[in-house]
Amino acid sequence: MAEKLTLDIVTPYGHVFTEEVDEVIAAGNEGEFGVLPNHISYLTTLKVGMLTYKKGSESGHFFVNWGYAEVGPEKVTILADSAEKSDEIDVTRAQEAIKRAEERLKQAETIDEARATAALDRAIMRVQVSEQHHTR
Repeated sequence: MAEKLTLDIVTPYGHVFTEEVDEVIAAGNEGEFGVLPNHISYLTTLKVGMLTYKKGSESGHFFVNWGYAEVGPEKVTILADSAEKSDEIDVTRAQEAIKRAEERLKQAETIDEARATAALDRAIMRVQVSEQHHTR
């Protein structure tokens, strides 16, 4: 019986993270889900959100921009459009993206509202994930 999970995060730009962890919590399209060792296997889609892993008394956080999670008894593989560790997020850039998206949304008749809303959601989530790093 597995006592740990291997968490593997991969994007089209390359491998982002691999580590043995105790628990993984992610934002699925159907809601947040948690995975412990010996979990039943399944595949699910991910929405823009935070992925948290726990290892002993420590936690780590990633911003995940859409993707898939493949869960097995001993491994969780995240295939994401992009993923950023909380301490690597450019908060200034994310805050500027929030302002740009909010300005675009004010001009809803001349822009693609869904695209602007998605950009706003991504930028807000980056700031929130970054704050997790600073609250430890």
